[in-house]
Amino acid sequence: MTRIFLAALGLGILFVGCSKSKGPPASSSTAPSGISSSDQVVKAYTHFIPTASPPGSVELVISQGFHINANPATFPYLIATEVQPGKSDGITVADKLAYPPPTMETFPFADQPLAVYEGSVTIPIPITPAPGAKGQRTIPFKIRVQACDSEQCYPPAMLDASLPIDLDAMRR
Repeated sequence: MTRIFLAALGLGILFVGCSKSKGPPASSSTAPSGISSSDQVVKAYTHFIPTASPPGSVELVISQGFHINANPATFPYLIATEVQPGKSDGITVADKLAYPPPTMETFPFADQPLAVYEGSVTIPIPITPAPGAKGQRTIPFKIRVQACDSEQCYPPAMLDASLPIDLDAMRR
């Protein structure tokens, strides 16, 4: 009886081991599982340094194993990263933001390298205070991103961020 039990146990372990090896090959990406939207892997932070030029910036931090398309994107059908500043009384933000240079990366799903951002990317925000404007202001931002790993892209997301500004500190 013990031999039958041990033989059955051995076959059970063998079948369990075989069933784990079936299916698609494991991804070489370090991307975590369970991702359903780009906002799960891209976070937005704002920075204000009154003596810097420009004094504001939006930093996007992208989780390891993921990338977002640069601005401009390599192809028109790719969703480019876009920072959209809102309005704030007493402050003018440049009409056109200058996006940093991308990294060109090759992916199994693309025939040629793609312009992407990985890790973190900082978009400078040129700010001009209106004459006579004083005190504290906040600039709201909408940030469009689409995160991808080495195998697929996730639904795009619109991130919200805000940049607190001290106009008096900018004039010192």
